[in-house]
Amino acid sequence: MSLFKQSRVKQSRAVYALIALIALFSGTTLAADTPVKVGVLKFGTVNWELKSMKHGGFDKANGVDVEIVPYASGDATRIALQGGEVDVIVADWLWVSRQRASGQSLAFVPYSSSVGAIMVAADSGIESLEDLKGKKIGVAGGPLDKSWLLLQGMARQEHDFDLNGENEIAFGAPPLLAEKTRQGELDAMLNFWHYSARLEADGFKRLVSAEEAAAALGANGPISAIGYVFSDEWAANNPDAAKGFIQASRDTKQLLKESDEEWARLGSSGAIKDEGIALTTLRDRFREGIPSRPFADEVADAGSLYKVLGELGGPKLIGDSPMMVDGTYWPVFESMQ
Repeated sequence: MSLFKQSRVKQSRAVYALIALIALFSGTTLAADTPVKVGVLKFGTVNWELKSMKHGGFDKANGVDVEIVPYASGDATRIALQGGEVDVIVADWLWVSRQRASGQSLAFVPYSSSVGAIMVAADSGIESLEDLKGKKIGVAGGPLDKSWLLLQGMARQEHDFDLNGENEIAFGAPPLLAEKTRQGELDAMLNFWHYSARLEADGFKRLVSAEEAAAALGANGPISAIGYVFSDEWAANNPDAAKGFIQASRDTKQLLKESDEEWARLGSSGAIKDEGIALTTLRDRFREGIPSRPFADEVADAGSLYKVLGELGGPKLIGDSPMMVDGTYWPVFESMQ
């Protein structure tokens, strides 16, 4: 951890302790930190940030007390949010827009622009999307996965090549596809960013990423693939908690961006099972995905990409709204940048 960040954390804790001490001797009651329940995949990478947040005290330094609530699937987290079991989850902006179009007012705050990439063996001889013709490709996330659709769009635009129609596509669970790629049963694989990073650490190469595909299709910069999602109602009823949680996330990301020691701590604590080159690669790819673009620029690019994805995935992906619905990105976040 940098000396500056250590000092900042220590100061925050010291101020909090001083306030508590003053309240104790003055006979007043110290207001408790507002609880914020965050629903996450049990073994998802978001846990890394939240565990760093809790360990560093960034939640309490910003007036909230985060409770990590694990679930078995992304669908389960969405149901939990819609049912009021949790206050915040992680999801993508396409889903948020679709929910807003159907009358459920949810809002999105960028979390990470880290995305998957098509990975191939270093000695495969595959150098471009065009070289994938006739190959067997593993794809995580299903036929409507955003990254898969973007890469299909890029292949059509730049190579007049139907990536889906001219290859054998094997959809499957991320860990299974990663293992089949290691064993040579697949010529190439598109997987979520952390599985791609682990293959990279094993000597595989990144052929093309979904971010590069988005840029080829008109995006002017990285767009967050996922973000923290909560209801407008919760944010309106708990404005300080909503802003406090988002600020705690930003403070934690700054630590993870600066401190190699914190990544080593996450590894030694068991929060991350990887070690050595794999841990370093995961760290570097995570850092690359930390959002830093101006709010308005990202919203504009997301709106443009929404139209592209709508053309590629149709109503099954975006529902009945031809445009990203206003308010999909939480407008208050702009004032926090």
